[in-house]
Amino acid sequence: MRKWLAFALAWVLILGGSFLAHLIQTNHGQVKVAEVRIQAEEGVTVSGLLYTPPNATAATPAPAILVSHGYINTREMQSPFAIELSRRGYVVLAMDMTGHGYSGGIVGTVGFGGPAALKYLKSLPVVDKASIGMEGHSMGGGPVMAAAVSDPEGYRAIVLAGSTPGLLGAKAPANPRNLAIVFGQFDEFAPLMWGVPKGSDVETSKKLQKVFGVTSPVVEGQVYGDIAQGTARRLTNPRVTHPWEHFSQAGIGDTVDWFQKTIPAPAARPPSDQVWLGKELGTLIAFVGLIGLILATFDLLLGFAPFAALNEPAQPAVERRDGRWWLSLVISAALPALTYFPLMKIGQVFFPMAPFPQWIQNQLLVWALGTALLTLLIGLVLKSRAAFTNRWALSAAAAAVTIAVAYLSLVIVDSVFKVDYRFWVLGLKPLNAARAAELPAYLVLWTLFFLVAIRALCANIAVRGEGLIAALGWAKIAMAAGFLVLVIWEYATLFTTGFLGTPKEPLNVIVAIQFVPLLAVIGVIGAFTYRRTNSYVPGALICALLISWYVTSGTANHWQPGFAPQLPGASARR
Repeated sequence: MRKWLAFALAWVLILGGSFLAHLIQTNHGQVKVAEVRIQAEEGVTVSGLLYTPPNATAATPAPAILVSHGYINTREMQSPFAIELSRRGYVVLAMDMTGHGYSGGIVGTVGFGGPAALKYLKSLPVVDKASIGMEGHSMGGGPVMAAAVSDPEGYRAIVLAGSTPGLLGAKAPANPRNLAIVFGQFDEFAPLMWGVPKGSDVETSKKLQKVFGVTSPVVEGQVYGDIAQGTARRLTNPRVTHPWEHFSQAGIGDTVDWFQKTIPAPAARPPSDQVWLGKELGTLIAFVGLIGLILATFDLLLGFAPFAALNEPAQPAVERRDGRWWLSLVISAALPALTYFPLMKIGQVFFPMAPFPQWIQNQLLVWALGTALLTLLIGLVLKSRAAFTNRWALSAAAAAVTIAVAYLSLVIVDSVFKVDYRFWVLGLKPLNAARAAELPAYLVLWTLFFLVAIRALCANIAVRGEGLIAALGWAKIAMAAGFLVLVIWEYATLFTTGFLGTPKEPLNVIVAIQFVPLLAVIGVIGAFTYRRTNSYVPGALICALLISWYVTSGTANHWQPGFAPQLPGASARR
């Protein structure tokens, strides 16, 4: 009964959190959120979520906003903008850039998908074609600016959040119409975007001054030019980081305020009137429910005859937490964080190719496999005495069924509520056919890593006789503490000096934020399944399936048949 109650509770969290997110996203059912597919040039399909408020009809067309996410993100990352703008009466199209999410092509093709998305938005009968704005975060400025180049008179205002015109040579109009710049004081990409050392120095940027048509520092909050003539400019410089520009009241509020000034809203509200965080809390609750569902499903399977042979209590080799145990804990926690930056840099030579088209995932795998090799070498020195009861075929079947149930839950949530599992930089979404075809090759390499990592966790960190809560807690520390310390150090340094601890690694620092919760989850899954089976194999296979799904669905494609392979260097874009 206890196992079934845990299974039921997981579903309550998943469905309850998703329903809450749905209520906020649709403004309590008033805003319609629908999937769209847009045909672009070169046979590329651009995907999007279309938010249609009730005031937008063919008889009363409404103003519209095109919004785009940044590098290695997806359209759902823009939901705070989409929610706040649609509840103010704007039609909103949140697009997947090409090479991202459900869009085809590779990074940067067909103007990142922006021209096709703008053309589609203008074709809708419910849209006032004379009242269209665009917003892009980070690399999301690419599709927005490409759209502006393709249709210079087809929009009235633009917001670039943590972005810049012509990022890394991308197309951009010489004089964008009614342009607002939202750039955080702690934006990690200040040198790349505006040629200044720190985000708080952006007003002194020569590039920014040229965009504003001035020769002295730009005054934050002052409107330059004339909105009616389309020449207006405004800079806001909130106290946020790059990933906070699209996940903070300041970043969202500054964007909403600019559009309400330049394209009057049908249902204007104060910029500070924001509810989007409720949606993020809902999908976070659902994400927690997913982890509970994985554990509960695996636990239930052990009670069924086909998997009963897996059911064997763990037999840890470690008797107590002595000096050797503490050394193992420190190594387990510190090694992945210490190897992260150097191995990610080496990983840049693992160029996108078939069947490994995702350059960032390729780099992550070089880090993972390099760390696994070092773990094996250290294991030869520590010489663990752990004995495992490994049943490979049954373990693989149990892992497959467990993740299949987890995947089914997301399919249900996506189809019923049109949300996924996410919070801020975390995001797990269903795979489309193209992404599913990319997963098997990556799964093989992730499996190698997790077999080593989870075996080391179970052999060196599990202690005989400890309770479940203690076991899960120490496993989380062993897997995630190193990255937690790394992230805290990076951002403590940024907030006190204006520079990251590793100022030349802004992208990898932001990517590392996800490692803290993900590695903690991996520790929980590894420790829990080991306690039930005396084997590291089921946990390793579940984690390999989960992480390969997570990364493959959420990062960017740099290679695809029919397109010239993109030269390395694109990962610097964001």
